[in-house]
Amino acid sequence: MSTTRSELPLKDLPLKDLAQKDLTLKDLTLRDLTLSKTIEDILVARNLRGMKTVQPHLQPGYCLRAAAILRNCTGHVLIGTGFPVVDTFETDGPVGTIALYNALRTLGAKPIIVCGRPVSSALANKYTVHEIGVGDHDKREQEALESLQRFQPQAVISIERPGQCADGGYYNMRGEDISARTACFDTYMNMSQCPTIAVGDGGNEIGMGKVSEALKELSIVPAVTSCDELIVTDVSNWGAYGIISFLSIWNERDLLKEINPLNILQYISELGSVDGVTRINECTEDGLPVTEGESVLRELRQVCGFEV
Repeated sequence: MSTTRSELPLKDLPLKDLAQKDLTLKDLTLRDLTLSKTIEDILVARNLRGMKTVQPHLQPGYCLRAAAILRNCTGHVLIGTGFPVVDTFETDGPVGTIALYNALRTLGAKPIIVCGRPVSSALANKYTVHEIGVGDHDKREQEALESLQRFQPQAVISIERPGQCADGGYYNMRGEDISARTACFDTYMNMSQCPTIAVGDGGNEIGMGKVSEALKELSIVPAVTSCDELIVTDVSNWGAYGIISFLSIWNERDLLKEINPLNILQYISELGSVDGVTRINECTEDGLPVTEGESVLRELRQVCGFEV
């Protein structure tokens, strides 16, 4: 006796059929967890700053769970980004943020990029931006509380945002104190009543408090701010692509194909961004040529079943 596709067990159904059934996260993991683990491995395959060693400290499926948080969002989604480098901002963070912003807008959500100057002023002409204060000030909690009450977000996301360390300060990958040039997004993550997602690639970003024990092996001043779902990756921009992978499958639209890293890099480069590693105004991310990010996108599209 033959079995029709609709009669197949959940574990044997194609991913797109699972999406059409509008199943719960528990049901989806029967098939999607394997894909999520594959995606998570792709994101740390180069192991540039030790994230491959941090990965085992997270429960597998974090890309799937992060995407599930955003799957049915139709309201505001706050995305914090912007890592200060010298007197400007780095390319890692804004590229992934813009990619996720565009994907969420396409799917009917209302994303808002939350950042301080100079990122806020750079992006405000093209994107919906909410500016927050830079440096140490006594209104951080009030600033976050008022914004959370105003926007009533369905999710709060941090992509390559400096995270507060144990002493309350902020430090870059070189161990330099960047507190005076950093806007505090930690309060948004800590005070939010909705799910929180963070993406980081080194240990000093928001969200890394979730894996504090694993960070002891790294040469970094670790961040202590945690989150509900943490995505570790070799370049934080790529973590956003991991989320978009599942949004693409569930909506039967290759949103990954619509991402053009070079165009985004050229756009923010004209606005004054620099590579966070080289500190040079160029179209690279964390010292890597744009072809590396393009390669990751192709890998993700392939494992998601899209024609490459």
